Amino acid sequence: MAGCPGVPTDSNGSNKYKEANKMDFTLTPDQQAYVEAASAFAEEALKPHAARWDKEHEFPIPTIKQAAALGFCGLYTPEQYGGLGLPRLDASLIFERLAMGCTSTTAYLTIHNMVSWMLGSWLPPEVAEEWVPRLAGGELLGSYCLTEPGAGSDAAALKTRAVRDGEDYLLDGSKVFISGAGSTDVLVVMARTGGEGAKGISAFMVPAETPGVSYGKAEEKMGWNSQPTREVNFSAVRIPARYRLGQEGEGFKFAMQALDGGRINIATCSVGTAQQALDDALAHVQQRQQFGHPISEFQSVQFRLADMATELAAARLLVRQAAAKLDSGSPDKSAWCAMAKRFATDVGHRVCDDALQLFGGYGYIREYPLERYLRDTRVHRILEGTNEVMRLIIARRLLAEPGLALE
Repeated sequence: MAGCPGVPTDSNGSNKYKEANKMDFTLTPDQQAYVEAASAFAEEALKPHAARWDKEHEFPIPTIKQAAALGFCGLYTPEQYGGLGLPRLDASLIFERLAMGCTSTTAYLTIHNMVSWMLGSWLPPEVAEEWVPRLAGGELLGSYCLTEPGAGSDAAALKTRAVRDGEDYLLDGSKVFISGAGSTDVLVVMARTGGEGAKGISAFMVPAETPGVSYGKAEEKMGWNSQPTREVNFSAVRIPARYRLGQEGEGFKFAMQALDGGRINIATCSVGTAQQALDDALAHVQQRQQFGHPISEFQSVQFRLADMATELAAARLLVRQAAAKLDSGSPDKSAWCAMAKRFATDVGHRVCDDALQLFGGYGYIREYPLERYLRDTRVHRILEGTNEVMRLIIARRLLAEPGLALE
């Protein structure tokens, strides 16, 4: 029987490209090793303590330093500065498993990784050599300072200003909702050095204890309680000009590149948490009996589980494809990251909510982790760009020339 026209076949009529072009989603041996290491750490060092950290609002710095010993504080930081230099896809695999142990702590680790990577990518080499290995090794912890009281979704409207003064800059302004602030050592700060709009923004490294840096109260939050969130204020903060990342006016470009990866990271945290919620629900419905039967035998429960599993699998695939687009430098990478963030964070929260419903009243009490999963994943639909902003990014790319290739 002849093959399809235009498709090369061998003497037996088989497609020569069948093996070469097979789409393979199997993890490589290295990726499998990363996943196993992250799973073990999550089970041993995160999951047993996550409820206490949440209840007591404890920032588990010793545990974060244990994670650093495994390389988890410098996953994609350049290797010359002590990082692992991994692709974003590999980092996503690791963060997903860590999030199954503690969503909030893993989310902080993703932020720290972003800070370490930014400084390793754009600080002058002589400054990076001094600071970045200490971040990648967990000796120092980092925070990312972009959002301001009047500049949330409209990040390009930020008002914090950096004025050149000889070989230094003087920073004045304030940032809000800064993860880790007051407990971290290094800040990456976006500040205006030029005129209005994105082109007037530059990026700086600011040691957290520099004179003139002060911190507000720890915010009382719905979730993410294992990491502090504070306002950061800058009053005539003097930093050397060599602490600037790249050139003046490049800060917003760096911020947007960081957010592409940040969106993958937070989507990944949603996927990992949702997987743990599904695992918990599966165990519960097979053990819980009503009307003389395990509730897993009821069709309504089975349908809910099927929908949860299907949506979670779709979210995971989209996140991993977006990470691969980011790694390959695809022209559409920002739109793919936005799609992954929008879909996976909505799905992740919904799966956690469905899992809580399957637990009934037990899911609503803090003796069980379901309500924490729901609280922790809610903010994922807001930060790193709200899901409404994600829709704008996707739509603009769809409507542009040449448009968005959905494959």
